[in-house]
Amino acid sequence: MSEKIIGCLQNLPCDFCQRTDDCPEKYGEKRTYEEFNLSVHYYCLLMSSGIWQKGEEEEGFYGFLIEDIQKEINRAARLKCNICKKKGASIGCVASKCKRSYHFPCGIERKCIFQFRENFPSYCWKHRPTQKPTTNSKGSSQCTICLELVEHSPSYTILTTPCCKNVWFHRDCLQRQALSAGVFFFRCPICNNKENFQNEMLRMGVHIPEKDASWELEENAYQDLLQCYQHCDIRRCLCKDGRDYSEPDSKWEIKRCQCCGSSGTHLACSSLTTCEQNWECMECRSILAASNGNCQKWRKRSQTMSEITDIGDGLLEEPSLKYPRQSPGSHLGFVVRSPKRMCHSGFTHCSPLELPSSNRLMSPTSLISSSVRNLSQRKMQLGMQKREASSLLRELRSQINPKPIMLNINKQNIWDSALKSFQKRSFNPANTIEVNYINCNRRTQMNACSSKEDFFQSLMLLLQNSSLFEGGSSKNLSFDSQALKDNLYYEAGKMIAVSLVHGGPSPSFFSKTLFNCLVYGTENVKPTMEDVADVGVLETIMKIKSAMTMNDLASAISDCNEYLSTIGCLKSITALCDKYILVNEILDYHVIKRTLSPFESFRQGLETLGVWGKMQINPDAFCSIFCHKPEKLSAKLLGDLFTIHCSPCTYKARSLEFWMGYLQEAEDGESGITLEDILVFATGTSSIPAIGFEPEPTVKFMNVRYPVGNKHLNCLELPITKSYEKFKRILDFTIRSIVRLETVSLCSGC
Repeated sequence: MSEKIIGCLQNLPCDFCQRTDDCPEKYGEKRTYEEFNLSVHYYCLLMSSGIWQKGEEEEGFYGFLIEDIQKEINRAARLKCNICKKKGASIGCVASKCKRSYHFPCGIERKCIFQFRENFPSYCWKHRPTQKPTTNSKGSSQCTICLELVEHSPSYTILTTPCCKNVWFHRDCLQRQALSAGVFFFRCPICNNKENFQNEMLRMGVHIPEKDASWELEENAYQDLLQCYQHCDIRRCLCKDGRDYSEPDSKWEIKRCQCCGSSGTHLACSSLTTCEQNWECMECRSILAASNGNCQKWRKRSQTMSEITDIGDGLLEEPSLKYPRQSPGSHLGFVVRSPKRMCHSGFTHCSPLELPSSNRLMSPTSLISSSVRNLSQRKMQLGMQKREASSLLRELRSQINPKPIMLNINKQNIWDSALKSFQKRSFNPANTIEVNYINCNRRTQMNACSSKEDFFQSLMLLLQNSSLFEGGSSKNLSFDSQALKDNLYYEAGKMIAVSLVHGGPSPSFFSKTLFNCLVYGTENVKPTMEDVADVGVLETIMKIKSAMTMNDLASAISDCNEYLSTIGCLKSITALCDKYILVNEILDYHVIKRTLSPFESFRQGLETLGVWGKMQINPDAFCSIFCHKPEKLSAKLLGDLFTIHCSPCTYKARSLEFWMGYLQEAEDGESGITLEDILVFATGTSSIPAIGFEPEPTVKFMNVRYPVGNKHLNCLELPITKSYEKFKRILDFTIRSIVRLETVSLCSGC
């Protein structure tokens, strides 16, 4: 085919809007089908009122079949655009009694609203959704994206956010950012809110494509971060092959500065015997020395080298001198983290060099490249959201008063005794809760210092497996008429709220649908097939959805005629695509409408201590603890969790190394106990509460024979030993014995 013919085909006008523009950002992808003499813009097709996606994504034009497109073109050929007065106006305003039709480009020019969600509705210039002006909306400010002035007046071209007060943007700026960031990264530029912000932008016609961010799709975008510095910067390099030569596991291997990572030396050029030795460049060393102030300087030198070695006229840099860093005003003590170490009032300062090499501070370069290689963006974001949720729960904890309230709990029947305690008129969730385990004879069981944590953990597990919820690992509310009559849904919501604020575990088993219903309202949530736990209902939905012909669909509906009639979803079907509407109606009834009464009762229970109010304001943060499991315990997590107190003794560095090694063996299964056992021994709970620990967990190395776990203070006292084998043997025996004894005591029968 000649270039002239190809050019003519590429310049064919869109059969809907009659424009030849090929601008994906404004009109979507333009696709031409030579065999059908057909050319359409994707957005013109997507917004058309009389067409549905009947095929799969790879069929036709992203699911729009060619024969359906031709039918829609024929339908639109009879409709005149109310703006340009030309034929082909396939888009109609969805407002009731409005008969305006228009082309997609004409609608944009006339400031119509096109919503890229659900059924892709369109609103004409008379009926388009608007934003309400705020009370103090006068004046102007900078658009945070383009930094140009923007008037504080809501209009088609100027938008505000639902999450930040008095913040305004240009529509074009938001649209460009949305196209670049995609659905996974598009969020409020001010507060980083995602859910509320995206919902409002979609309502106001901002298109958020379902794709990854443009910077994530760029090939080798982060390649520079994966490059390690490979250059010897010593004044006189001894390597005959040059400063850039590096041979691993030899004296010519290049060692990078452990602080900045942007300077290097051959091992031989700085008289380093192994790559494990510390080395810092002169610039970082001078900065560390200057920041140390009047603090005493500890040094660790190589045994094979003096402070500065003179070779000819060149200076070789010694193995690094590393000083503990102090913050201003920290003359009474200082804190160094990774692992956390606190040295003050009776505890001597601990040099960072006394830690094993695996626990030293990493260079910024190493941290960045490690994040790129090993951590996904979503995991990092989830961690940030969980920390935010912890901070919000601490705010709610401030309303707890010191007046105690005792809950007498029968270990053999936790649910009934907990329910009885929560339903008492004297129960005040704002009082400090204490739990006392009793047996069948009303006798107090011994060794219950960790009763509260154990109680809330058992309570959350009972709720998860109760008849109040249904589903697999992600649960929705069920409909239990007796539970509704007994007001159990309200009590369940109250129990979860009390557990969160009083330091218990988070539920962690909510489905996204249930959580979204709680924070956004049931009318704004669309359930999916994953939310259906009833096998019979699921089979009915699958049968209707998989119908390939009208006869198949009619047969499927006939088989479940009685069920559809009962739930109010039985209606006449005129086209095969109507099956999707029917499926959505069944899902909406089974997951949401059927459980509206239990849901409202459950929501009222969650209002206890202000938890539901915080959830509405900060949905992303609370979603991380309601819909995601707690982070699995690891040696690194516990190493960072505990603050290490170093007592004045000879073996403090060795003891620190023993502690970190012991945690690693427990994680690897090479110890007689687990990481959960260690956490139970020290704090009384086997997982980290959503609110965090109060007080923060600590480890003290003391001159004691056996380890001691002080659960009220979350403190772990460890013995100082000369060998790791003895350290491990003592900890294994003590922790295993104590944890087993407590378990037997709490689980003992009448």
